[in-house]
Amino acid sequence: MVLKSQQEAGGAGLDWASLGFGYVDTYCHVKYEWKDGSWNEGEEVEDPYVKMHVMANVFHYGQALFEGQKAFHCKDGEVRVFRDEANYQRMMKGCRRMGMPDMPKELFHTAIDRAVQANLDFVPPYGSNGALYIRPFMVGSGAQMGLGPSSEFTFIIVVAPVGSYYKTKGLTPIPCRIMDDYDRAAPMGVGQVKCAGNYAADILPAKKSKEAGFPIGLYLDAKHHRYIEEFNTSNFVAITKDNVYVTPDSNSVLESITNKCLEDLARDLGLTVERRPIDFEAEVMNFKEVGAVGTAVIITPIASITRGEKRYDFEAPAVLQALHDKVRAVQVGDEPDVHGWLRDVAMKIRMGYVDTKMRVHADSQSTMADSSPVDSTTSSRRSSSLE
Repeated sequence: MVLKSQQEAGGAGLDWASLGFGYVDTYCHVKYEWKDGSWNEGEEVEDPYVKMHVMANVFHYGQALFEGQKAFHCKDGEVRVFRDEANYQRMMKGCRRMGMPDMPKELFHTAIDRAVQANLDFVPPYGSNGALYIRPFMVGSGAQMGLGPSSEFTFIIVVAPVGSYYKTKGLTPIPCRIMDDYDRAAPMGVGQVKCAGNYAADILPAKKSKEAGFPIGLYLDAKHHRYIEEFNTSNFVAITKDNVYVTPDSNSVLESITNKCLEDLARDLGLTVERRPIDFEAEVMNFKEVGAVGTAVIITPIASITRGEKRYDFEAPAVLQALHDKVRAVQVGDEPDVHGWLRDVAMKIRMGYVDTKMRVHADSQSTMADSSPVDSTTSSRRSSSLE
C-alpha cells in the first residue's frame, strides 16, 4: 500500500477537545501473522475488517490477548510511546499463560512505530489533552476443531485518537458499588493476564451496575468476597487517612502499568506505598481518597462505594489529583522523564515506505476551539470501549 506522506501531529483536523474514549477510524492498522513457527514481516492494512476462518481458535476457545497503551505528542514536538517496555513484558506473560507464541521486543516496538507513523495525522496535538490510543492484540487464527493451541496467530496494532474515558471534566469523582453478585476472576485463573475473556465476563455486571446508577463497580476476591480485587477495567488504589498509598496484592488482579507508575510517583512525593491484601470491611473507613487507575483513565476518583444499604464516602482527590497531573506532565514532556518511561517513535517507516514529518498542526496549536469538527462519517463509527 502507499502511505500518506507529509503527515503531522494533529493533521486530521478533528475536534480534539471533544474527543471521548471511543473509536475513530484512522488510515490503517498493522498486521503480522505467525505460521510454521515464525512471524512474517507484517503489513499496513487499510481495510478495517479481518478475514478469518470460521473455525479459527479465537471464535471457539477464546485464545485472545490485548494490551492498551498510548502515544503522545510532546512539548518538544516529538511523538513518544509511554511504558511500552512494560506493555511488552505483560503481553509476553499473557502469551505464556495462554499458550500463544512470544515475539522479540524489537518486533513489538516496530509494529507500534509502524502504526503510529502511518497514522500520525491522528495523534492529538500537544495541549489538546488527548493521546493516540494503541491497541496491540493477538488471536488464535488457525482453523481447528479440538481444544488446543492454535496453529496460526494474528497480531494486530490498531490506533485511535482519544480524549477522556469518562464523560466528566477533569477528575470528577463518580459513585461505585461492590459487585457482590459476580466474580471477576477465579483464584489461580487468568485474572493476572489481559485476556479477552476477563472483560467479556464483566459486560453484563457492568451494564447492570450502570443501570442502577453506578458508572463503575468494584470486585472482591472470588473465594471469600472479603478482599478488594479491582474495578471493572481498572486497578484499585486508596490514600489512607495517614497518607499511605495502598493497592491490592492478588494473583487474580491484572498488573496495571499505570498503577506501577503512580506507586513510583507516590514514593517520589514522600508517601509510603503498600501493595498487600486489603480487607474491605476492615479498612474502608480508613480510606481518605479512592481511585480507579489504568491506561484509559490514569485516575478516576471514586466519590463513594455502596455495598447493600451502606454507603462509604471519600474526600475530594487532592493526592490523586497531584499524582494524575504528575503522570500527565511526564507523558507530554512538561516534566522530565526521570524514570525512563517514554520511548521516541522512530519516524522512518520501514519496508521502503515514505518518510513522515512531525510538525504540530498549526490550526490545532493555536486553540482547540478553532479545530474542525469530526466529520459525520467518522463520528458515526465511534463506539464505546472497555479499556
